[in-house]
Amino acid sequence: MRRAHPGAICCPFPPGHSVRHRLMKRFTVILLGLCSGWALAVPPPDTRPFYLGFTPFPHEISVEAVQYTYDRIAEDADLIVQHFDNGVPWPEALDGAPFAQAIQDDWAFRRGLTPTAHRVLLTFTPINFLRDGLAAYRGDQEEMPLPPPFDSYGFDHPDVIAAFTAYADRIITYFEPDFVLFGIEVNLLMKHRPDLWDAYMVLHRATYEHLKRAYPDLPVMVSVTGIDLLDGYTDADHADQMRALSDILDYTDIVALSIYPYMTRYMTREIPRSIYEMLAELIDKPLAVSETGYPAQSFTIDAGAPIQFDGTPELQDAWITLTLDAAARYKFAFVVNFVLRDYDTLWQQIGGQNDLTIIWRDTGLYDEHGQPRPALATWRDWLERPVTPVP
Repeated sequence: MRRAHPGAICCPFPPGHSVRHRLMKRFTVILLGLCSGWALAVPPPDTRPFYLGFTPFPHEISVEAVQYTYDRIAEDADLIVQHFDNGVPWPEALDGAPFAQAIQDDWAFRRGLTPTAHRVLLTFTPINFLRDGLAAYRGDQEEMPLPPPFDSYGFDHPDVIAAFTAYADRIITYFEPDFVLFGIEVNLLMKHRPDLWDAYMVLHRATYEHLKRAYPDLPVMVSVTGIDLLDGYTDADHADQMRALSDILDYTDIVALSIYPYMTRYMTREIPRSIYEMLAELIDKPLAVSETGYPAQSFTIDAGAPIQFDGTPELQDAWITLTLDAAARYKFAFVVNFVLRDYDTLWQQIGGQNDLTIIWRDTGLYDEHGQPRPALATWRDWLERPVTPVP
């Protein structure tokens, strides 16, 4: 595997990019709601229908940490997620102009370190990080203000549709993925800005239809926050969420779940026993988990008043066990644990002591010292089984 050069660290953390800001924003898009339970009783099969993966999110800002993460993904997964939730080069995509050098360097860096035997899940989105409007502009930096005239366009503007489908073509051609996810947690737009939903669906349908014409054999999908689809798990309006789900079902090959069960009003008090069963009954489509995680340590956040999360390695293992058993039972396409290793060092580096970036800090299957947790043994047990994917 090619070693990263010293300048490569700018690719996962480009100049001007605030990791602290992005992680704080990420917390704001998932509300506290409900779950309860234990694991599904599934006899362990000799094979698995799903791939197992991580994103290459590193545990600290260093070349060594980035290389470590890719090396561990090479050993502990058979799928890698190249996750782009940081803006779209709107004018360049529309005009067919070269993308900024920072984008070209980032793409080349990622592709150069991707394990050649792994499946690739490529994720990108036209919705901004807060899930309440059009994605920001990505140029020399991530999440820059939208340039005119894109700052006045809605999702359904012809130039937005043309730019986004052109961007999709270019990023798909470059990464040659096995799965494409072209909208991240799209139901949160309905939750935060239901007035924008109809315009978004114009773009959604146009993108899906374009991709299916251009890449008929490529699985194309969007992700949803699974906890918001379940009545009472969060404060999401259930009727709105059912409408959003109904609208997208004919325009996605797979429904990918972004699912963090402790970000519900039950927090870490229990593991939900029936969460996947309820989602499988609700969604008449093939399923996958595009991102998940569970904290293996206790932590406190200050959201006006202290809120305690009592995560443990045992609870994390119970969640991973539940997820992988459900993935076998319901024949998921893949399962992704977003964080490979706890990012305590990164958290310190970005000054996270007094903010909400702690919410995902301890969800790695390796702890902050690089020691494996019990959930990793469960994960590896499934990884050792050969994959027999469902067509």
